[in-house]
Amino acid sequence: MLNVSLIIPTCNRSTSLQRLLQSIDTLLVPSTVCAEIIVVDNGSVDETPRILAERSNLDRIVAFYGLTETRKGKASALNRGIAAAKGNVLLIVDDDVVLEAHRRNGFDALQGRVLPGVDPDGNPAEKTKLSEYNIPYVDHGREICEIWGLNGTNMSFKREVIEKIGGFDSRLGPGAAGFSEDTEFSIRIRQAGFKIGYTPHAIVYHELNPGRYGRQYNRDVEYRKGLSRSIYRNDSTLFRVIPDLFANCMRYCLYRLTGRTQKAYKTEGRVMKCWGYLVGQLRPKPNFKV
Repeated sequence: MLNVSLIIPTCNRSTSLQRLLQSIDTLLVPSTVCAEIIVVDNGSVDETPRILAERSNLDRIVAFYGLTETRKGKASALNRGIAAAKGNVLLIVDDDVVLEAHRRNGFDALQGRVLPGVDPDGNPAEKTKLSEYNIPYVDHGREICEIWGLNGTNMSFKREVIEKIGGFDSRLGPGAAGFSEDTEFSIRIRQAGFKIGYTPHAIVYHELNPGRYGRQYNRDVEYRKGLSRSIYRNDSTLFRVIPDLFANCMRYCLYRLTGRTQKAYKTEGRVMKCWGYLVGQLRPKPNFKV
């Protein structure tokens, strides 16, 4: 019997959460799997508490638990869900994705596909402009393989991983520094000797949000990624960060002059990430907290 705990952190995304829960309702759970769903509300002031209360009162084959975490930040919400989970495999998805499937394999931690979904009007993404939607995109092909890191939008791991390395760093992620709780977690997974795998069979579709489109949002996101990175990494300012900043500034100017807009878009993000890292190094670092 495989015991699976599906953990969903959420905050003020009641419409997206409702779509995700409806997609989960369509999944067929094999008789060899015992599953539970844990949604952790991280201080929502929209319809989320009502949705969770209604779901908790329904009689379902798959157990459903709506929890609350008062400490702000996605990492704190994840740690709350992990503490309550009973499964020996913990599956984590964001509240703005739609889940299709998940299959078991032999890795200690598992990354599934993250593909573009549709916008609120039902329109799909344009394949030539995927980067401009500013959503996670993970697709390593059609074969199971070993990879280096996890994206928190669609990942799972065995309970032994948590027991050995602890939970997520609450300094990072949405609601705190903004990003990288999954990246830092991946680093500790590998340092502990565990293996991270990729499977094309575990798929989520990330909804397209027009509020995320465009250069300004991308600039802000990459800057916050740089701030987050400065908390858990110690890259050399003189020999790595400043040379990377200078090189990416030069590339950005070249791409703009030659009309290579997609490359310019991505490189501008790299410039902002380097700048965010430099700014973060000047700030006092918060204490690590799981």
